[in-house]
Amino acid sequence: MRAELTREIVEAARRHLATEGAAGLSLRAVARELGMASSAVYRYFASRDELLTALIVEAYDALGAAAERAESAVARADLRGRWRATCRAAREWALAHPHEYALVYGSPVPGYAAPEATVGPASRVGVLLCRVVADGVAAGTVQARPDGPTAGAVLTPGVAERLGLPEALAPRVVTAWSGLYGAVSFEVFGQTHKVVADHAAYFDAAVERLADLVPLP
Repeated sequence: MRAELTREIVEAARRHLATEGAAGLSLRAVARELGMASSAVYRYFASRDELLTALIVEAYDALGAAAERAESAVARADLRGRWRATCRAAREWALAHPHEYALVYGSPVPGYAAPEATVGPASRVGVLLCRVVADGVAAGTVQARPDGPTAGAVLTPGVAERLGLPEALAPRVVTAWSGLYGAVSFEVFGQTHKVVADHAAYFDAAVERLADLVPLP
């Protein structure tokens, strides 16, 4: 019963995201929709921020799971194919779930500070891209050419090691990762309206350029 009610609260909160946005989310409004006393909802989520965190973790996990499913269907030796599948899955999920995407990649919610519990789920797509590149390094098909800033110069200490990437490659992968979400966000939030005619073709071309940056064979 507790798990069922928790799920109903989360689903109602997700509906409120679509109408009120994350900043307008409140436990009282969710309780009213479900016909519950607000005090009863507080037994499941101690605060608005706790409910918001549950929504954020679910969104990140759903996005990560979609990317992982797509990537796992591609042959391990096809590095660029795995990269494409990961990026396309991220875009497709964002377009299918714009409100959840806006929650995690849109404007920050005033007064909310994401806890440590969100870090792992938020990293799933980035870690997947890093794994593709790391597999290429291990196979000798991706070369760590020192032709730009090293991780030690521009990234937080220890990031390259945690990502399993050479110092020379880690900044390139971080650039590609941010470029991926830049392209997705511009499309989801309408920034490329009347600029890009064929968003799918434009996105696929951008993904290829990001793969070239790494560089993937």
